[in-house]
Amino acid sequence: MTLVLGDEELLVSRAVQRALDAARPAGAEASDAMQALAVEDVEAADLTPAQLVELTSPSLFGEARAVVVRSAQDAGKDLTAALVALATDGDDDVVLVVVHAGGAKGKSVAEALRGAGARVAEAPRVKTIRDREQFVADEVREAGGSIDRAAAADLVAAVGSDLRELATACRQLVTDVGAKIGPDEVSAYYRGRVESTGFAVADRAVEGDVSAALETLRWAFATGTDPVLISAALAANLRTIGLVASAGRGSPDALAGPLGMPPWKIRRAQAWVKRWQPAALAEAVRAVADADADIKGEGADAAYAAERAVTTVAGCASQ
Repeated sequence: MTLVLGDEELLVSRAVQRALDAARPAGAEASDAMQALAVEDVEAADLTPAQLVELTSPSLFGEARAVVVRSAQDAGKDLTAALVALATDGDDDVVLVVVHAGGAKGKSVAEALRGAGARVAEAPRVKTIRDREQFVADEVREAGGSIDRAAAADLVAAVGSDLRELATACRQLVTDVGAKIGPDEVSAYYRGRVESTGFAVADRAVEGDVSAALETLRWAFATGTDPVLISAALAANLRTIGLVASAGRGSPDALAGPLGMPPWKIRRAQAWVKRWQPAALAEAVRAVADADADIKGEGADAAYAAERAVTTVAGCASQ
């Protein structure tokens, strides 16, 4: 028996598939896998102990059998007892894969199966940006390559939070550019896919990359981003730079509490701070404040005011 514990769809799917692949009879090819292994996929809420016994009974034709029980947190006491009995004394010719969401609901089911000797495959939810960056690093490594932290962060920003898309992007990059992946390779393949939000524009601006900032600004306007969001994002990034600079040296994890920011944000701001002098930061803040006023009605062209602010901020970062 394999107990898949967690609710991250991609990781659950992979864990189930690995368990089924391992259950194929020796010599079974991928093309005849369905004939070599009879698989029943059922929901725990729809399954009775009697049905489970029937599904896991030896086949008249001697074929290998597998049963996947989904949402085991919904199993009642009787079904839980039947699952535990199979984990303890089940037929070695029948593979049982039990999927449990991993939360508090039905926790006793998971604990009972674990105690009965089920092999556990973890599939926890990938919740944070840091977790997604680690997922990218792991995917690239499994594909035979390596990716540095900055490139992993850029890829997550470009592709988004969908793990299937991230996994595909990782393997495609290793195939196309080779084993070592850096920010330049990610930029070459995925810059056009970066979410063209105000913060994407502001990030490029405070990095001092005028051309990239203006390119991203064009994408933002093309996708309907309001100029007021550009000025707001610029102001937020400048405030972050000021706060991180004033905090002095320290690890992102140690500064996270005092600054009230996530470590990943502090880590990125620490890289930005190296480009900024106090006088340049003050000049940029004034430029953004002026642009914000123009965008909100004092100027004739809000888009032009936002573009002027982006250009000024990027120029100040290079001082």
